[in-house]
Formats: sequence, structure tokens, C-alpha cells
Amino acid sequence: MSERSLGRTKDDLSAFLMRHRMRLAPDDVGLPATGRRRTPGLRREEVAALAGVGLTWYTWFEQGRDIKVSEAFLLNVARALRLDDAECSHLFLLAHRRPPPPEAHQRVSVSPLVQQMMDELSTRPAYVVNLRSDVIAWNAAADSLFDFSGIARESRNILRMVFTDPLMRLRLSDWRDEAPKLLEQLRYDLAVTPDDPLMLALVEDLKALSIDFRRWWQATASGEPQRGIALLTTAKAGKQAFRHETLVVDEHRHLRMVVYFLEPQSD
Repeated sequence: MSERSLGRTKDDLSAFLMRHRMRLAPDDVGLPATGRRRTPGLRREEVAALAGVGLTWYTWFEQGRDIKVSEAFLLNVARALRLDDAECSHLFLLAHRRPPPPEAHQRVSVSPLVQQMMDELSTRPAYVVNLRSDVIAWNAAADSLFDFSGIARESRNILRMVFTDPLMRLRLSDWRDEAPKLLEQLRYDLAVTPDDPLMLALVEDLKALSIDFRRWWQATASGEPQRGIALLTTAKAGKQAFRHETLVVDEHRHLRMVVYFLEPQSD
């Protein structure tokens, strides 16, 4: 790419970011109104705060300076500016990066019929996860068991819950037997999409947050993978043992429903 072409792309990037920043009002993104503004739209510092990035770095990025930004940075800016799928992909192209898969910037959901099917399993906990073990949807029985609705969306991930939440670790009656099996499932799923940046980012996050995860991940794979939790202690019912059945509900997006079946010997 010539310097002239690169310069025009940088100008286009700057114009694109300013245009989308100016089209948003504080109310659109949940910010309080602070009186009259000289110019419409959000301020740069507000976009930076919403995206969780440094003001200086965002300012340089909007100005088209020659800086390198990560995929996570671009995704955070896209979310802060409320970009749709096409706009997010265009932002990546302007920043000379390959556009991410749609689920990276789009909230994944299940069809109404899949949700209805889970809801009708009133006595069986059931939830839908993607390859990263993000919990996409669930029924009331699963919410009662795991309190998914009370967990922040970015933390609503089975692996994060098991490896980084001390309360969940206490609830797992045999944590040191089950956690490695869940890790092996992640290793198996990563082989399906070995270049997925979000999968790789999850692995790096868990390695940084959990000594056990880091040690087991670096070791030779061993044991059977497991997508669900087999032994769980609850305040109301005590120790409960489960079996699982996994159903594919969206092959293209790798969405799977995990249904829990209570073992007769449970308390």
C-alpha cells in the first residue's frame, strides 16, 4: 500500500470515528447530561471511558496517528460507539486489521424455540454455551443452581466461574477432579478453531488468573473432557450429583445445550 493510499485511509478512519462519536448523545450510552455542549455528540474522554481505554491512546487513534492497536481495543471502541456488524467490520478495515467474527462484537442469542424448549424443562437445569464456555442462555432451574442472572455478562463463563470464583470453587465438591476435565474440554474445543482470537484470549486470561489452570494447561493433556459439572453443593439441597447430555442447537455458531440430570443418590 502506498503512503498516499495509507494517508487517505487514516483520514477516513479519523472521519469515521468522529462521525460516529458525534451522532451519539450522553443519554444514548447511559451518561448523565451535563448542561449545554458546544458541539454535539460524545467527547473523546467519554468514548475512552466507555471503551475502557486511555484517553491519550484513543485521541491518537482518532487522529490517525501511526500507532498499533489490538483487536480488543477495536472491539471496545466499537461497543462504545454502538457500531453495528457492518460498521464494526469497516472500523477494522480502516485500522488495517482483519474483521472479527460476528460473535466478537454481537451479542449471541438462541432462537425463541430453543429458549422455549429449555423453559419447558422446568425440573432440569439447562443452559447453552459456545466453544469458549460463555453461557448464552439458560432456564429457571439452571439460574437457581448457578445464579447466572446475578453474574455480570463478561464473567458468565463456566471456566471463569470454576477457575476464578472462590465461592464456586467451594461449591464444587470435587474441584480438583472436575476442574481439569473442564480444562480438557476447552483444549478440545480450541482445536476446532485454533486461530480464534477470543478463544486464545480466554486461555491467556485464565493462565494469568489461575495458577492451577496455568499448570494444567502447560501439562500434557490427560483425562476425559467434561462440559458440565458433576458434583455441586447448594444451600437448599446439599450435595447434588449430576449427569449431563449435550445437544447441538446451532452447528454454525458452535452453540450447545447442556442438560443436567440429577442422580438418585443426591442429598
